[in-house]
Amino acid sequence: MDKPYLQKIGTISNFDVYLVGGKYIRDHLDEEFTNFGQHLRFRFIPAHEFWIDHERTPGEEEFFIHHMLLENRLMAEGYPYDDALAKADKAEIKERRKVDFIKKKIQPHLKKEDYLPRIHKQLLGKYSGGVKVWIVDGELVRDLFFVDYTEGGHDKVYPFIPPGEVWLDDDLQPSELKYVLLHELHERHLMAQGWDYDKAHRSSSHIEYSCRHHPRELEQKLQEEIAKNQ
Repeated sequence: MDKPYLQKIGTISNFDVYLVGGKYIRDHLDEEFTNFGQHLRFRFIPAHEFWIDHERTPGEEEFFIHHMLLENRLMAEGYPYDDALAKADKAEIKERRKVDFIKKKIQPHLKKEDYLPRIHKQLLGKYSGGVKVWIVDGELVRDLFFVDYTEGGHDKVYPFIPPGEVWLDDDLQPSELKYVLLHELHERHLMAQGWDYDKAHRSSSHIEYSCRHHPRELEQKLQEEIAKNQ
């Protein structure tokens, strides 16, 4: 199949659902593409297709499809994206709750913070200094804390991330980890200096996109951002 298509996984309500290479999309089409997308959100996706980024740890495809079906319908009816997203998020959370307590052994009497040992999967010591960089169980983060969590995050944006930590989703392909880490560290430093999220995110997307097209600059830029976050 031609890039970015990897595999057709089915047809749902007249939509062809494909697994796609998210890195290819973020490198060549839109760095803001995350776990999934549909045409009314990302115009480069054909109108009758749903795209799902190939996950290193599969298992969330049904949640994403359920989300896109509602999001697409609402946007087709004239809802702004943010409103459609909010309603689709609620529906997705409801679907996740149906399986969480049985399949994932989530205990309703425990505090969410009690799950941090399960969320933390690997400390990236090479890139941890003043800030600890963790690869985390992204699916569990979406189940427990924030259904729209994707790729990465840090304590200056998400209150559920402990102080002084950056989280990288375990669904990221190894070839993308450092680009996302660069984005998160750059954004975290700017927000620590008083920038608001939107402005810091735009700046971080710019530096990430630049390095995706000039990968030889990545390691140096990354080390500079690590130093800024000491």
